[in-house]
Amino acid sequence: QVQVVESGGGLVQPGGSLRLSCVASGTAFDMNIVVWYRQAQGNQREWIATRLRAGAYNYADSVKGRLAVSIDNAKNGGILQMNNLHLEDTAVYYCKATIRTRKYWGEGTQVTVNS
Repeated sequence: QVQVVESGGGLVQPGGSLRLSCVASGTAFDMNIVVWYRQAQGNQREWIATRLRAGAYNYADSVKGRLAVSIDNAKNGGILQMNNLHLEDTAVYYCKATIRTRKYWGEGTQVTVNS
């Protein structure tokens, strides 16, 4: 059974950085697309970044220039490097992985930006 697990969240001060990862297990196939979302308390889940194994990527305007998304070939996962974090980046961050034609969600990792 395929599982996707996010990690790397935590408490960080404004202006700080975090590196989130998302790893797929239970499959012999590569993660072809990794998509990151976040959901702040009381808000709907919002898309923030997409990365294809083939190289294409895209970011939401709210995070452009501060986040970098990549695929970790060694671990069959994705990485979301977050820099210059703002208070409004506080949210649960989710990874959605496409493996072959199926999509798998992780359970999320909490990121809290607070001084």
